[in-house]
Amino acid sequence: MLFDFIIVESCPKIISRSEWRAQQPNCTYHLSTPVTYAVIHHTAGSPCSTRLSCISQVKSIQKYHMTHNRWCDIGYSFLIGGDGNIYEGAGWDNRGTHTANYNIEPSMAAQNAAKSLIGCARSKNKLQSDYVLKGHRDTKTTLCPGDKLYRIIQSWPNYKA
Repeated sequence: MLFDFIIVESCPKIISRSEWRAQQPNCTYHLSTPVTYAVIHHTAGSPCSTRLSCISQVKSIQKYHMTHNRWCDIGYSFLIGGDGNIYEGAGWDNRGTHTANYNIEPSMAAQNAAKSLIGCARSKNKLQSDYVLKGHRDTKTTLCPGDKLYRIIQSWPNYKA
């Protein structure tokens, strides 16, 4: 089923960094908004299906990004759990550092949350109204966001390879 990303009066609930008890970033790189691209990535690891398990995964991803990769913070702007919740990563106004290589089909709740987040970004003027949607592999040599998710987002509005 397809539906366009509409400008929404109110944005979906985003679980803040304080709610999932994020570590403080070591540094930040601010973005100039609105941005032109919405890029879909995926993370490696097991899917989560409850808020508790998703928070555990988000914290684990942040720890991995900061300790193993030596990044300033978690590498994603927002993370969408299999539970359909949106978790704040670097957020609207900071540039994330993105990575991954995992091939799953996200739950319909997660897909709908992604669409809702894109609509929210447009309504907050954080994403241009004529934005271009891309998969991570459209921007560099990578398998991200995996074949299954990549096929899905190619049917979403504003997708361009």
